Amino acid sequence: MSSSIQGARSRSEKNSLRAPSPRIGEKIVISLLFLASAISVGVTIAIVISLFAPLPGFFDYVSPWEFLTGTLWAPSFLDSSFGVLPLVAGTLQVVFYALLIGVPLGLGAAIYLSEYASTRVRKTIKPILEVLEGLPTVATGLFAVFWFKPLIQELTPWLEWTSPFSIGVAGITVGIIIIPLIASVSDDAMRSVPVALREGAYALGASKMRVAVKVVLPAAISGIVASFVLGASRAIGETMVVLLVAGGGSPQLKIGFTEPAGAMTAFIASRATGEIATGTIDYYSIFAVGSLLFVMTLTMNMIAIFFVSKFREVYD
Repeated sequence: MSSSIQGARSRSEKNSLRAPSPRIGEKIVISLLFLASAISVGVTIAIVISLFAPLPGFFDYVSPWEFLTGTLWAPSFLDSSFGVLPLVAGTLQVVFYALLIGVPLGLGAAIYLSEYASTRVRKTIKPILEVLEGLPTVATGLFAVFWFKPLIQELTPWLEWTSPFSIGVAGITVGIIIIPLIASVSDDAMRSVPVALREGAYALGASKMRVAVKVVLPAAISGIVASFVLGASRAIGETMVVLLVAGGGSPQLKIGFTEPAGAMTAFIASRATGEIATGTIDYYSIFAVGSLLFVMTLTMNMIAIFFVSKFREVYD
């Protein structure tokens, strides 16, 4: 019995895919990959600690309830107020207008690239979209300030433009920025759908549009939702366009297309300039707003992960 066991063990060792001798180079590569992963995790943890560590200093002066429910944001005034709702409302308005533009146009571009465009056209348009993803946002902000906003003012004479800044124009500009991101990710998700699904639908007499809408889109819904979340996260974190086009905003809560409104990222960019004394309430307010922005983005990503895992389709 023992000899048969030893024989089986020796045969399994012969059939094993592991190398008979240790591969030093492979171990070095694995160690470097682990080190890269550890560094990225460590940097993320350091960012979280740097954001949340100063919060006790802020909430010693301001109650969490006042911070989360107050409708007046005036941290630098003599009679200071720290209600963050005006900044949250401005941020959400930017995201709303951005998704209103970016989602239909980005998804439409993805459907065209995946289902209608020829190979030559796709090889031309896809690199252009990927280049547009890396366009500096400060250049886009200047474009919006000096050309896009005056154009919208001429096209909408019935609106009351009482300020040189507009949260609506800022949101539309951010929507233009996220179009390439949504289109590229959605196109990759749709092209990963097996060809057999399309061929089966065509065999039943379905048109190209019906195949794209009724077959491909539902099959790629997890990747498409991921593209929407990436676009929303990019819109939430956009800084320069909001700062240039929407302005510093009003300390009061304002909602409207033509209203100047502040956003959380714009406030951080305008105040974190090195001119604020360390340890002051104005200094701590930057970290309070940044922490809230981090929590909002994290919550959105967690909701997206839930939906992606719930509706994910796995094909053999």
